[in-house]
Amino acid sequence: MLTFLLWCVLFVFCWPLALLALVLYPVVWLLLLPFRIVGIAVHGVLELIWAVITLPVRLLRAPFRV
Repeated sequence: MLTFLLWCVLFVFCWPLALLALVLYPVVWLLLLPFRIVGIAVHGVLELIWAVITLPVRLLRAPFRV
């Protein structure tokens, strides 16, 4: 909501800049989308590596139940 209000203030005071921001926002979002996807993939791989490395410790710490 705050973002929308700031955009409205920008539109009132400097409408060409506001319209330029309105047009460029989807373009910038599309350009950054591959970096977001790569970031999600790298995060997943690092979490998997961390889980594999810490698995023996978690298995040894687990309470033994019969």
